[in-house]
Amino acid sequence: MAVYVFLALGVVLVLCVCTALLRWNEVRYMKKGLPPGTMGWPVFGETTEFLKQGPSFMKNQSARYGSFFKSHILGCPTIVSMDPEVNRYILMNEAKGLVPGYPQSMLDILGKCNIAAVHGATHKNMRGALLSLINPTMIRDQLLSKIDRFMRSHLAHWDDGSIIDLQDKTKQMALLSSLRQIGIDSSSISQEFIPEYFNLVLGTISLPIDLPGTNYRRGFQARKHIVRMLRELMEERRASQEDHDDMLGCLMRSDDNRYKLNDEEIIDQVITIMYSGYETVSTTSMMAVKYLHDNPDVLHELRKEHLGIRAKKRPEDPIKWDDLKAMRFTRAVIFETSRLASVVNGVLRKTTKDMELNGFLIPKGWRIYVYTREINYNPQLYPDPLVFNPWRWLDKSVECHNYNLIFGGGTRLCPGKELGIAEISTFLHYLVTRYRWEEIGGDKLMKFPRVEAPNGLHIRVSPFC
Repeated sequence: MAVYVFLALGVVLVLCVCTALLRWNEVRYMKKGLPPGTMGWPVFGETTEFLKQGPSFMKNQSARYGSFFKSHILGCPTIVSMDPEVNRYILMNEAKGLVPGYPQSMLDILGKCNIAAVHGATHKNMRGALLSLINPTMIRDQLLSKIDRFMRSHLAHWDDGSIIDLQDKTKQMALLSSLRQIGIDSSSISQEFIPEYFNLVLGTISLPIDLPGTNYRRGFQARKHIVRMLRELMEERRASQEDHDDMLGCLMRSDDNRYKLNDEEIIDQVITIMYSGYETVSTTSMMAVKYLHDNPDVLHELRKEHLGIRAKKRPEDPIKWDDLKAMRFTRAVIFETSRLASVVNGVLRKTTKDMELNGFLIPKGWRIYVYTREINYNPQLYPDPLVFNPWRWLDKSVECHNYNLIFGGGTRLCPGKELGIAEISTFLHYLVTRYRWEEIGGDKLMKFPRVEAPNGLHIRVSPFC
């Protein structure tokens, strides 16, 4: 009997302590003028609910507190904005007390000089250096031929009758394509690089707790190894004095380079190129194949476009710039995939001073999560928003409307947008003109915090002709 009493008292004590901690954390952030909301546990906040429940957590909070509420996620007190007008204002007015506000884990692992973290003159220089590598002229004159050769090789022998994991294939495709463009194409370097890179990616969305076994620790250690490999590669290139026609070569070239970067900036720029392209290109490619499988009418229209392009070429002829510009329906498929899958859920900003926003007073140092996911399903902007309908994007006004934030907005519009579209378009070209595919079925898809298939997305591929 005494044991049960002791256990009951223990449970009551734990409940009292938990209630006190929750209440203390609420009082701690109870400042005049803040929007309504909850702050969760000390240190952890509501990060667990945010990462596990994702969109459901956001909908529940907005149902209770409206489209502008406070929370505590990824280690920071945060204002969540789901209001299209407010979101557009935030993205278009970075200089007015707002700077990038990505979580500490992402800053530590991607580097303090990565383009998403810097602002002002530094951001202008880093963005200029990046655009000099991946602008439409560079895509046309240098990158497209490399992309074409890689995609031809990567999609070879998919039709051997075996079952393949599409998620694994598109991840490999996005990373290896990026490595080749950067100049890391030696098989020995690539094989050492790839597992470290995957650990780096996992660490970017995690609590910054530096303990053994945590994603943050693994990601931070992976960064150290990647930085070492890049420094060694740069030293080898300087010692050889050879001229290299790739992204790393352009960044290291000082004589005719308008945007001069030091070694630390070059390394963070390379990591940024890999990270941003990998996430969006791999996931969008996987989901495009998924949606094409589920929507035969869309696949028929896409295949017709690409067979028309291929009919004018010999089998060995590559995709050219004019071919890419002619892929209007392909571009529409990519935009619709990005919208429906919500590959990017939002962006983070940080206040540099106390500021008024949407009628509330936001303290200096707080994060603002510009949550753009719900805009993608707004029926006023996209009729029948849950239907995969690429035809809606053939109207150019849809791509240009004020609330299309699929690729960001303002000075933070994704600089790699057109390069990513070129890679996915070339991938789809060789996929639909060479192969048919069917899903094996039973694979689960997660849409938050990343779009992924935890156990893979398995398909069986056969020749098209």
